Amino acid sequence: MVERPAALAALAAPEPPELPERGTLMTLVASAVLVCFLLYVLGMFALGRKESAPGTGDGPMDPLLFVFVLPCLDEELVIGASLERLLALPDRNWVALVVDDGSTDGTADIVGRCADPRVLLLRRTPPQARQGKGAALNAAYRHLRTTWHTPAFAGYGADQIIVAVLDADGRLSPDALCVVAPAFRDPGVGAVQIAVRIHNAPSGLLARLQDIEFVTFTEIFQRARSRIGSAGLGGNGQFTRLSALETVGEAPWSRCLTEDLDLGVRLVCHGWRSHFTSRTHVAQQGLTRPRPFLRQRTRWFQGHLQCATRIPGILRAQLALRVAADLLITLTLPLLVLLTTFSVVAFYVGAVAVATGLTDARTTLDTLTAHHGAALVVWALVSFGVAPVCAYVYHRAEARTGPVRAVLYGFLFTLYCYHWLPVGWAAVWRQLSGRGVWTKTRRLPEPPPPARTPAGSRPGTRTAV
Repeated sequence: MVERPAALAALAAPEPPELPERGTLMTLVASAVLVCFLLYVLGMFALGRKESAPGTGDGPMDPLLFVFVLPCLDEELVIGASLERLLALPDRNWVALVVDDGSTDGTADIVGRCADPRVLLLRRTPPQARQGKGAALNAAYRHLRTTWHTPAFAGYGADQIIVAVLDADGRLSPDALCVVAPAFRDPGVGAVQIAVRIHNAPSGLLARLQDIEFVTFTEIFQRARSRIGSAGLGGNGQFTRLSALETVGEAPWSRCLTEDLDLGVRLVCHGWRSHFTSRTHVAQQGLTRPRPFLRQRTRWFQGHLQCATRIPGILRAQLALRVAADLLITLTLPLLVLLTTFSVVAFYVGAVAVATGLTDARTTLDTLTAHHGAALVVWALVSFGVAPVCAYVYHRAEARTGPVRAVLYGFLFTLYCYHWLPVGWAAVWRQLSGRGVWTKTRRLPEPPPPARTPAGSRPGTRTAV
C-alpha cells in the first residue's frame, strides 16, 4: 500500500447554489475551505511540474543492499508469482525477507519451495502473529538488526542497507533499483517512495478509477512534496535506510492503521528528507467489488485520523516552515473531507426541494443566474475545476488512454471522490467507538509471470525462523 490519497476526496465537492440566508454557517465555511483547497491543489500541481532531482555527491556511490520485506497473511494466491518477479530483476544486490504472519493457507510452503538463497522466510505464530501490518514489519526489522552483521550482509553498513516494503502482490518495475539508488547518494535522504499503479485497471471501471487516483495523487501532491522534502510514504514501494529506521526507535512502524503515513511523518520530524520518484513504479491489484473497496478506504481514513496525534511532534520539531506546513496540511485534510459533507448535503437538499416543489423553482433560477451566473460558475469550478488536471496527468501517464477518454475519466473521477464522504464518517464512528482492528484485503489469483532465464545467485544461506 502506498501513503493514502484521502486528500483527493475534496476534489469533487460542489458549492451549493443557495442564497446565503438559506445556508448555514457551517456550509459557508465548508465552501470557503473548498475554494482554498482548489487553489492549494493547483499550486501543488504547478510546484510539482519539475520533479526533484535525485541526490548528488562527489565520488562513486556507495554499494547498496536492498532488503525486500513482504508481509504475508494468507497470500498463497499471489506470493509465488511475486517472488518469481523479484528473481527476474536484473539487479543482484538484494535479498527478500518474507514475513509469514500466522497464515493458515499454503503461503509458507510456497516460499519454502523457493530454492534461491536470497529468499528468506520469517515465520510468526500466534499470539504474536496477526497483530497488523506494522507489527509484522517491526518483526522483520528486529530480525534484520540481529542478522545484518552476519556474512550474508558483510560489507554493508546501516546507511547502505535499504529496507524496501512490498505488498505480497507487488509487481516491481525491472528498473526500480537503479532508479531509486541514486537518491540515497544524498546522506540526508532517509526514504524514497516510488509511484504506485493498478495493474488490473483494464478489468473494470472501479479498478480504473483507483489507477487514476494513484496517478493523480502522484502528479499533484507527491511530486510537489518531494521538492519540499517531505514526500509521503506508502505501504507498497517504500524504500527506507536501515539507519533512518533506527532513529525512530525499536518499533519504527506503529500500530496505526496507516503505519506508512505515520512512519513518513516521524522520519521527517527526526531530520530526514523523503524523496519521491515517478520514473519507476510498483503495480498492485485494484479492488473490483464495492464492499471490500469501501472497507479498505474506511481503514485508510481511520488511520489518517489516528496520525493526527503526530501534530504536537511536528510543532515541537525544528522543521523548516514549508516542511511543517506541508505535514500539518496533510494531517488535517480529513477535517476538510468531513466539512465537505455539509456543502454536499446542502446542495442536494436544495436540488430535491426544487424537484419536489418545496421550493419555488423561479426563485432558485433567479438566484443561480444573478450576477451573470456567478453562483453557477463557482459551483462548476469547485465541483469540476480539477477534472481537466486529472485528465491531463492521466493521459500523460497512460499513453493508451486517448484525450477524449481521459477527459471522460477526469469527470468520472470527481464523482468517484464522493466515496470519501460516507467513508470518512464511518471511520470517525469506528475511531470514537474504539474499533481499530486491522482488516486484511483479500487478493485475487495471480497469473504466473513469464518464464525467466536461470541466472547465478549471490552466495548466501536461506534461513527459516
